[in-house]
Amino acid sequence: CLAHPDRPPSPVNVTVTQLKANSATVSWDVPEGDVVIGYAILQQRQDGQMQRFIREVNTTNRACVLWDLAEDADYIIQVQSIGLYGESQASKRVHFRTLKETDRLPSNSSNQGDITMEGLDKDRQLQTGEIIIIVAVLLMWAVCLWAAVIALFCRQYDIIKDNDSNNNKEKTKPSSEHSTPERPSGGLLRSKKKSPSVNIIEVAAGGGCAWSQLPRHACRAWPCPSR
Repeated sequence: CLAHPDRPPSPVNVTVTQLKANSATVSWDVPEGDVVIGYAILQQRQDGQMQRFIREVNTTNRACVLWDLAEDADYIIQVQSIGLYGESQASKRVHFRTLKETDRLPSNSSNQGDITMEGLDKDRQLQTGEIIIIVAVLLMWAVCLWAAVIALFCRQYDIIKDNDSNNNKEKTKPSSEHSTPERPSGGLLRSKKKSPSVNIIEVAAGGGCAWSQLPRHACRAWPCPSR
């Protein structure tokens, strides 16, 4: 079948490396000039006992590690490219056989498999780091918002408190300094008027003048009669 004009072409150079008893690594290439945002892998045992479909988008990886494989078993895989407008046709079938537990990994495929798995781990770490950054930014934004709300509340509280204290001062008027003090019994204390002093001069029985007995300054104010 011919590929749809809006879909990417099928992957090429599909190979299986890092063969082990329970895992393997599949890699492929994508023709240049085509926008690919993911991949899809169809994994099936040759005897038809198990089938698995792996799909991942928003990635530029060109390799995938297959886990939980059966020991000393034959498998068939096919890879599809995922573009902006759909999936490509499946690639050619690739057959491989897992190893036994006693078998050793071939030396020619060890380095390539290590590089592929390291690239996958780095991609996973990048995705985890992006999530952590987003969470940290959201937390900082929430803390700043709460701080602004608390500051606004404290400011309004101070304004209300100042207004209440001013109103209480206006209601309480100070007593007049010239007001008449009250007696302990409740009556008003009135000022006493001083009565003019009267000096009584007694006349001696012998007929003498009593003015002579007054001090000199008193005689200056009052004329002293002659005897």
